[in-house]
Amino acid sequence: QVQLVESGGGLVQPGGSLRLSCAATGSIANIYNMRWFRQAPGKQRDLVAAITQGGATNYADSVKGRFTISGDNAKNTVYLHMNSLKPEDTAVYYCQADLRTIGASRRGYWGQGTQVTVSS
Repeated sequence: QVQLVESGGGLVQPGGSLRLSCAATGSIANIYNMRWFRQAPGKQRDLVAAITQGGATNYADSVKGRFTISGDNAKNTVYLHMNSLKPEDTAVYYCQADLRTIGASRRGYWGQGTQVTVSS
C-alpha cells in the first residue's frame, strides 16, 4: 500500500526557516504531481504549492517569493523550503500525491500532516 511520510515541522520564530519533506512509499508505478496543502484552525484546507513530475511549479500568492517546492523523482520525495516565515503561516501542512500504483488506476493520497507553528 502507499504511504506518504512527512517530516520537518516544528516551532520557529517569525522570519525563520523550515524544510518539510514528504516521501511516498509503496508499489508506485507513476507519480503525476505532488502538492502541499495547509489548514489553520477553523479554516479550510488550502493549496500552498504544487510540482509536476517534469518540474513545473505553482504557488499560492501568499507564499510566492518565500516558499520553494522541489522534488526528487528517484526518491519519490517532495520538499517545501519555507523562508521568512510569518505567524499567518501557522497551520498543519499536508502532503498530497496524485499517483498510480502497480495494477491500479490513478488516484490521490494524503499524508497525516505535520504541524508548523510560527510564534515569538
